[in-house]
Amino acid sequence: MEDNNLKQQIEDLLRANPTKRFRVEDVSDTLHYHGSAAFKLIVSELARLEREKTVVVTSEGEFQLDEKARTLTGIFHANDKGFGFVAYDDELPDAYVAPDNTMSALNGDEVEMEIVRPADPRSDKGPEGKVTGIAEHHYTHVVGAFTQTEDDMGYYGQVHLTDKKLARYKFYIVDTGLQPTPGEVVTAEITEYPNSDHPLAMIGIAKKVIGSVDDPGIDILQIVYAHDIPAEFPEDVLQEADAIPDHVTEAEMAGREDITDQDLVTIDGESSKDLDDAVTVWKMDNGNYHLGVHIADVSHYVKEGSLLDQEAYKRGTSVYLTDRVIPMLPRRLSNGICSLNEGVLRLCMSCEMEIDPEGNVVNHRIHPSVMKSTARMTYTNVNKILEAHDEATRNQYDRLVPMFDNMAELHKILYKNRKRRGAIDFDDHEAEIIVDETGHAIDIQLRVRGLAERMIESFMLAANETVAEHYNRAKVPFIYRVHETPDGERVKNFFEFLTAFGINVKGDPDHLRPKMLQNVLKQVAGKPEEPVVSVMMLRSLKQAKYTDQSLGHFGLGAEYYTHFTSPIRRYPDTMVHRLIHFYEEKGINADSKARYADLLEEIAVHSSEMERRAIDAERDTDAMKKAEYMADHLGEEFEASVSSVMKFGMFIELPNTVEGLIHISRMQDDYYEYVEKYLALVGRNTHRTYRIGQAVKVKVVNVDKEQSKIDFDLVDPTAAPVTDLLPKREHHNGGGRGRGNYGNRNGNGGRNGDHKRSQGGNRNGGNGNRNGGNRGGNGGNRNHSRGGQGNRGGQNRGQQSR
Repeated sequence: MEDNNLKQQIEDLLRANPTKRFRVEDVSDTLHYHGSAAFKLIVSELARLEREKTVVVTSEGEFQLDEKARTLTGIFHANDKGFGFVAYDDELPDAYVAPDNTMSALNGDEVEMEIVRPADPRSDKGPEGKVTGIAEHHYTHVVGAFTQTEDDMGYYGQVHLTDKKLARYKFYIVDTGLQPTPGEVVTAEITEYPNSDHPLAMIGIAKKVIGSVDDPGIDILQIVYAHDIPAEFPEDVLQEADAIPDHVTEAEMAGREDITDQDLVTIDGESSKDLDDAVTVWKMDNGNYHLGVHIADVSHYVKEGSLLDQEAYKRGTSVYLTDRVIPMLPRRLSNGICSLNEGVLRLCMSCEMEIDPEGNVVNHRIHPSVMKSTARMTYTNVNKILEAHDEATRNQYDRLVPMFDNMAELHKILYKNRKRRGAIDFDDHEAEIIVDETGHAIDIQLRVRGLAERMIESFMLAANETVAEHYNRAKVPFIYRVHETPDGERVKNFFEFLTAFGINVKGDPDHLRPKMLQNVLKQVAGKPEEPVVSVMMLRSLKQAKYTDQSLGHFGLGAEYYTHFTSPIRRYPDTMVHRLIHFYEEKGINADSKARYADLLEEIAVHSSEMERRAIDAERDTDAMKKAEYMADHLGEEFEASVSSVMKFGMFIELPNTVEGLIHISRMQDDYYEYVEKYLALVGRNTHRTYRIGQAVKVKVVNVDKEQSKIDFDLVDPTAAPVTDLLPKREHHNGGGRGRGNYGNRNGNGGRNGDHKRSQGGNRNGGNGNRNGGNRGGNGGNRNHSRGGQGNRGGQNRGQQSR
C-alpha cells in the first residue's frame, strides 16, 4: 500500500535534516504516527524512497537523505517584503523562504534550494526552504528612465525601474559604454545582481536609448522591451519579405485545388488587416452541411530555415497591445500576400468537412488550394444580418444572406454538440481600452461577442479538431494544442470547497470529466455564488500548452485538438501547415516520420513560452492603461462587485473590468477576519460580510500607474449583509489588519490551481499587487482573444477555451 502524503512528510523531514540519521521509531515519533499499522506504512514508504534513490540505509539500518538528493531546483517567486516561495514540484506546496535565506534571488530566478523545515502535517503550513545557489537569472536586462541624483554613489546615474517585482531595487549605471541623458528611456544590461554587499541594488551598462519619457506610447514600449519582445524586424528579414511577389503566380497554383468558384467570406473586426481565414457553408442534398475553412497558406511563403522562418520562430506569436500590434511576420506578408483580401487570388490550406445534423464530422478533406474571397465581412454587419435582421444590410449582401442563415444553423448544431460532450463555457468579460492620439487611455468599453463571433469560433474549433484527429490517426509526428485533465488533488480541493455552498458533485475526482464541471456551472448559474465558483474552478484547471503528444483538450471536451487556423499570428499553426504539406508530398512512411520526430517537442515548448511572454506583456499593458484611465477619476464613486477575497483585503471589479484593492487596513468599521472555507471577510463585531460576487459601492482613493495599482474605499460599509459565517470559537486564522505576509500566497482557497505560478500575485502577501488576479489564465483556457482596437489581440479568434 502506498501513501503519497506520508511519503512526502517523510521526505520533507529528511530534507530538513540532511545529515541526520533516523530510525523508523524516530520518524514515527516526529510525525506523530503511532501504532503497528502506521509503523508498517512508514517502513513501506522508506523502502519506496530508497528505491527512488532519495534515501540511503546506513550499515546500522538507519535512514538518511541521499547526498545527491539534498539539493532541489525550482523557480523563486519574490515578495516585495523580502521573503519568497520556491515552486519546485507541480504537486507539492511551494517552500517558503525567509528574507535571510533568499541569497538575494530575484523573482523568476531558477534556484537551488534545501529544505530547512518540513511541512507541518497538523496544519496548512508548507515546508520552509533555503536558497543555496542561483542556477539561472530570470532578468538579464532592465528598462526604465535614466536619472542623475545625489545618491548615485559615484556611478554615472540610475535607471528608474517600474517592473513591479523590481520596484524595491535601485539600478546604477556605470560610465562605460552608452551615457544617456536624463529623461531618456534606456535598456540596460545587468552586470551585478543584488548580493550581500548591495542587497537592494543592481549595477549595469546602458545599452540602447528607446525614447524619451515624454514620447507618446513610451509607456507601452517599456513593457515591450522589459519582456524582451522584438520590437523591430532585422533589415535582412525585411529584405527577404520584400523579395516575395505581392500576387499569386501561375506556377504557384500548380497542384492546388481551384476553389475560386465558391462563395468564400472572411469575417473579422472592422480594423483587422491580417485576414487569415475564410469560410463557406452550404446545405447538402443528404441533409448534412458542408463547412469549408480555408486558411492562408503562410508556410508556402515562410520556407523552413529561411530568415523569415527563424524570425517567426523566435517571436512565436504576434503580440497585441492596446494601441499597437507587434506582428510575428512583416506586414508585407501579414497584411499583404498572406491576407485573404477580397477579390484577389490567395493560396490556402483547406479543411473541408461534412457535418451531420448532430454536429458530427462524418467526412473531411485537408488539401492545398487557391481561392478568392467573395466579400470582406465584418462581425458588425453579419450580426446586423443574423441578429438585428437589418433590412438595409440584408439587401446589401442579399446574395450571401442564405449562406449566413445556414452558417447560423450549423453553429447552433456545433455548439450543442460541444455542450453535450461537456465543453466548459466560462462567462468572461473582455474590455477594449480606447486611447487618444497621444496614447492616453480615455475610455474602456466591454466587447460584446455576438452570434457572428461565436459562429466563427465554432467553425475554427471544428477545423482544429478535424485536423488534429486526422494526423493523430495517421500516427505521424505532429503538434497539438492540449489542455490536460486537472490533477485529482486539485479537483478534490475544489469539490470540498463546493460543499460550503451545498453543491455535491457526482463522480470521481481522480477520473474527472468536463461534463462534471459543466454541471457545476449549471447549478450555480445566475446565483450569488456563481462568480466565486467560476473563479475556483478556473484555479483547479491546468494551463493549455503546445506539445507533440495528443493529450486532448479538457476544457473543450475534445479528444483531439491543434492550432491550424491562425498561421499569420502563431508559429505552431504555421508549423502545422508545413507538416501537412510535407506528409502530402513525401507520403507517410518511416523516413517521413523520422524527419520531424525529434524537432517538434522543442518547437512546442518554445511556442508555449513565447505565448506566455505575449500574454504577460498584454496583461501588463492592460493593467497599466486601466490604471492610467482611473487616475483621471480619482475621488469618483462607482458601483462594483467583489472579485476576490484575500486575508489582506478584497479586490474590486468595476463593470468595465477595472480591478483594484480595498486593503483590510482601510476597512475601519470593524476588525475583519478571513474565513477561508467561505472565501469571506467577516466583521468580528458587526458580522458584516464580503464575498466574491457581492455588489458594493466604492470610491477611487489612489492610483499608481507605474505599479498598475488602484486603491478603493467602501462608500457605505453598513450596506454589507450580515452573516453567521464566523466560527463559534475564537478564531484568528489569517484575518485582521496588518496580517497577510507569510501564508498569503494561497489566496482564495489555497493552492488549488495553476494560479500558483505566474498569474495570481497571491504569493505576494499583503502588497495588493495582484498582477492578473483571478482571471489570469490559470486554466490556460482563454488564450486571449483579439485585443487592441479591433485587432486580434490573441491567438484564436477569441476562442474562450482554446
